Amino acid sequence: MVWDVLNVIGTLAFCISGALVAMEVKYDIMGIYILGLITAFGGGAVRNLMIGLPVADVWQQTPLFIIALVAMTLFILLPKSFIFHMKEWSIFDAIGLSAFAVQGAMAAQSMDMPLLAVMFAASITGAGGGIIRDVLAQKRPSVFTKEVYLLWAIVAGFIIGMDWITSDIGLYLVFAGILALRLLSQRCNWNLPVRELGGPESN
Repeated sequence: MVWDVLNVIGTLAFCISGALVAMEVKYDIMGIYILGLITAFGGGAVRNLMIGLPVADVWQQTPLFIIALVAMTLFILLPKSFIFHMKEWSIFDAIGLSAFAVQGAMAAQSMDMPLLAVMFAASITGAGGGIIRDVLAQKRPSVFTKEVYLLWAIVAGFIIGMDWITSDIGLYLVFAGILALRLLSQRCNWNLPVRELGGPESN
């Protein structure tokens, strides 16, 4: 049940996130749908490839594809003024990251993967779709440049990979905790250190 709930939550959040980015860079209607679907399903496809699950399993999620298409269609039909204000709501990315980070960790843990693999599965499931989205939108991936993002997915993978969570309620709490941390890092403008490559005079 947790797996299915997080799947729906993450898919809805990320397909809207992808649609918003597509609108922001002025893609046409097909671009909006494609970018939304890639954001929602891209991370899971890469995860499957990296941990040995069939990549084709992504196509066995017909109900989720329908949910994503319906959600994007309704979103596109919203008044432009409403959509304009929503583009500042990074909460969609935060929700998608949190839901898919937990789900990705669950997938790797169910295969008795080592801790590092669970952490990787959490991070790539939570952030992979967003990375692909930004690249296709010709933007610098926000995962690597904007506040603390990927770290929270790794934290979720660590908690689950250490077997500290043994109940469904615990998994939901991890989801809520990662979501809260991501939103807090946005609000407080927390950033990881940056090391830039300067000129010969730079230290």
